[in-house]
Amino acid sequence: MREDTRPALTPSMPIVWLMAVACGLSVGGLYYAQPLVDLLARTLEISSAAAASIITVTQLGFVAGLVFLVPLGDFFNRRRLVPLVSTGAGLSLACAALAPGFEGFLVASFLIGLTSTAAQIMVPMAAHLAADDQRGAVVGRVMSGLLIGILLARAFAGLIADLAGWRTVFGAAALLMLGQALVLRRMLPDTEQIGERLRYGRVLRSIGALLVEEPLLRRRIVYGTLGFAGFTIMWTSLPFLLARAPYGYSETAIGLFSLLGAAGAVGASLAGSLHDAGRNRAGTAAFIVAALAAFVLMGLAPHSLVAIVIGILLMDLGVQGVQILNQSTIYALRPEARSRITTAYMGCFFMGGAAGSLVAGFAVDIAGWPGAMAVAGALEAGALVFWCTERRAAASASQGRA
Repeated sequence: MREDTRPALTPSMPIVWLMAVACGLSVGGLYYAQPLVDLLARTLEISSAAAASIITVTQLGFVAGLVFLVPLGDFFNRRRLVPLVSTGAGLSLACAALAPGFEGFLVASFLIGLTSTAAQIMVPMAAHLAADDQRGAVVGRVMSGLLIGILLARAFAGLIADLAGWRTVFGAAALLMLGQALVLRRMLPDTEQIGERLRYGRVLRSIGALLVEEPLLRRRIVYGTLGFAGFTIMWTSLPFLLARAPYGYSETAIGLFSLLGAAGAVGASLAGSLHDAGRNRAGTAAFIVAALAAFVLMGLAPHSLVAIVIGILLMDLGVQGVQILNQSTIYALRPEARSRITTAYMGCFFMGGAAGSLVAGFAVDIAGWPGAMAVAGALEAGALVFWCTERRAAASASQGRA
């Protein structure tokens, strides 16, 4: 681990909350289509699996943005970079609103994912600005805004789609992102560079080196990737469950289910406090168990609204809690490479999400909601088994250094 020699500093609360709101709006692009997959399947005349592929393509675009855009934050002024990427997001959302058919919408979805990475440039920016003893709290606040943005994006999409159609969803989101770009250009603080200035090609190659050299980063990637794959399976499958008998809910009602994920925002705040208190390992296990219990409950009781509601609360609490503990941990590894660490971690994280959304479409077609929850639960169980090896791995690493 390299020393961060910056003077202790914490960004002002208005700036922290501005970044939290901006993260929420930026990441929303990844989720607008999620509660609309059944509607898109009907209006675009495509199968459930094809509609689910919209989510997959969006997340693959996000992975591309993590690989090719986010590392720029380590050697390019983030104050200029974030508004530029936000402008690209606004234009991409406008392309989705105007897409003539399924193929055009897929291309626009990839571009939306690519430019939604402004959020992942701002999270390490917040970690960079924060003092060491407050990093967990600052990252937790920014991530709370990001998580609330995810919740509101689904609710917003469902409500607006019912009132004015799905194209209006993406058109309105485009205007929000273009407005955000203007505000951030004026308000974001400058950030000093910690490490040496690297050429772009060398920056990209160094991401692989981080994966090789940092075993804690690899471990946290496993926890995050498995959890997010299960998370995406649930949210991608849920509209198909709720739009059909015995529920038969509208897009507005389906979108409002995302508000139950407010437990995730609570988890973000709690996890940040656990990290700062040095209870990272125990907190990780507790959050994984919560998510696993959620998938089991929802899979066993697909026709119980109470079970679905409790399951969503537990799942969002668990998955997002692990996410905050993961990010608070990995950002302490290499202060001079936080954007590249974000690329390595979040690239794998969203590859898991893309795989989860792809699996969700086929699982629903083949085995329905219970089959989708079985796959999600198996992934979370795998994360728990891997957690059980953590103490032994740490002991082996200590012996190796001795």
